Amino acid sequence: MALLGFLLSGVAGVLGVVINAIFFLIIIRVILSWVSADPRNRLVQAIYSSTDPLLEPLRRRIPPLGMLDVSPIVLLLVLYFLEAFLVGSMKFYAAKLIQSSVA
Repeated sequence: MALLGFLLSGVAGVLGVVINAIFFLIIIRVILSWVSADPRNRLVQAIYSSTDPLLEPLRRRIPPLGMLDVSPIVLLLVLYFLEAFLVGSMKFYAAKLIQSSVA
């Protein structure tokens, strides 16, 4: 059971890193939209192409509020929930598995 606990802990750690990376990419994208970054810049294109698949489904479902696009805010809230609930639950369960096999 300890092996399963360590595996689950590792998966939770990797998932947490991926969620945090996406979180920061979304924040960088929002900042780039405020400063009108050059869309031909390769770094800007990479950020846009990596975040568009996550934002487009939300944009289709959430109507714009004037000139304000709330889809990044909704995505940040979803990512925060996934980090707190899913990753936290996985780490807690992994700790319980490791603890039960040691005792």
